Amino acid sequence: MKSVSKKEILGKIRSANPWWGDGNEESIPFHKLSARAYFGPFYKLAVSRSPHRAILLMGPRRVGKTVLLFHSIRRLIRRGFDPETIIYIDIQQPVYNGMSLEELFQNAVKASGRSSGELFVFFDEIQYLRDWEVHLKALVDSHPNIKFVASGSAAATLRLKSIESGAGRFTDFFLPPLTFYEYLALLKLDNLVRITKKSGKRRVSTPDIAELNEQFVKYLNYGGYPEALFFKEVQADPGRFIRSDIIDKVLLKDLPSLYGIQDIQELNSLFTSLAYNTANEVSLSALSQNSGVAKNTIKRYIEYLESAFLIRIVHRVDRNAKKFQRATAFKVYLTNPSMRSALFSPISADDDAMGHLVETAVFSQWFHALPTRLHYARWQTGDAGEVDIVCLDGAMRPAWAVEVKWSDAYEKKPHKHEGLIEFCRQHECPCQATTRTVQSSKCVDGQNIPFVPSAVYCYVLGYNIIRGKKSAADFSQIAMA
Repeated sequence: MKSVSKKEILGKIRSANPWWGDGNEESIPFHKLSARAYFGPFYKLAVSRSPHRAILLMGPRRVGKTVLLFHSIRRLIRRGFDPETIIYIDIQQPVYNGMSLEELFQNAVKASGRSSGELFVFFDEIQYLRDWEVHLKALVDSHPNIKFVASGSAAATLRLKSIESGAGRFTDFFLPPLTFYEYLALLKLDNLVRITKKSGKRRVSTPDIAELNEQFVKYLNYGGYPEALFFKEVQADPGRFIRSDIIDKVLLKDLPSLYGIQDIQELNSLFTSLAYNTANEVSLSALSQNSGVAKNTIKRYIEYLESAFLIRIVHRVDRNAKKFQRATAFKVYLTNPSMRSALFSPISADDDAMGHLVETAVFSQWFHALPTRLHYARWQTGDAGEVDIVCLDGAMRPAWAVEVKWSDAYEKKPHKHEGLIEFCRQHECPCQATTRTVQSSKCVDGQNIPFVPSAVYCYVLGYNIIRGKKSAADFSQIAMA
């Protein structure tokens, strides 16, 4: 049986690096696409030589990781780095099958014509190489003059291996699905939200809540993926694009190959059920009873789905903000609300599913910033004993709480937020509630409740997080003109 020749391998590497030689900017893929807001922070890490670490870019499929790599290459060339010192390797290419990371690296260096000096090496979709973390660590240790950057779609698995094998050698960078802030900015519609300063305090308002909400509904349906913003065919049929290019590839290809899953139908059925119930409380017992699948198997599948950045599990706390010793129930959130619309059908502003999709959208803005600190509170059935989002600080005390609604009814009768008021008064923490269109502030039983439209809230979350604002004090500044 014939094997791939060295000539073919070197040829493939050269074709993937068309900027070698003349450094022509137009030869760099995606050079015409606008950069995401996360490009700036990522580029600083990608070019930093101190400390000497590899950068591990993680995130779900189709959120723009590869584009981010090519935008970094473009910026390097623009800033005067020799194009032949910048190497890109797409590990998924069949021609590289069976090669180790070290072999790929050596072949790429040979193809570039550079045998020494400072280099930038970008490995795309590194999780498909066995023991990649061991080999990447070895490359970092062996080549102090080379900056290594790697991307991967199995976020949790990559991070686990990064922690285990790359301590002091890897720096993780998470790229989330498109935030609502980025969505409006890329469409040049960010004038729909105004952030101003008055008397030293930041104020937020919108000149046209109807138009903002119209864009917010579009964001929920397909806006989590950058490609959907610029290609009409994706917007016309988001279900086909997202389901076939993202969900199916993860469920049918990524997870089975990474974890050796045999019954793909079971996994697919579980994910479909969880997606339909995004923002709802579920339990292993109920899932097992409804599916006929053992609880331990379901638990393992949920871990796999989390590792692929498809879902996120949020755990419950009680009235005293204490975690349950034996948690029998939890909430499941899609990391991107667009996936629900793709699996079932697009929603309208008055759809019954809007409340849960809005809550999912709020969580999706927060997940990459505070992945382990978000919880929900429940101590009795109904709104009187529930809070949608509770953030615990490092001492496991409530830092703030939010109740998410796609309705103005609660602003008119704020006392209906009984659970939120009771919880925040007990813990002396700030709270907030979202609405559909109304922005105001009410005081109930000594507890101040700022109300802000859900679309505005999601926008400002993205705005704050990209600027590194995650504390309770930053949170309280989200409100209110």
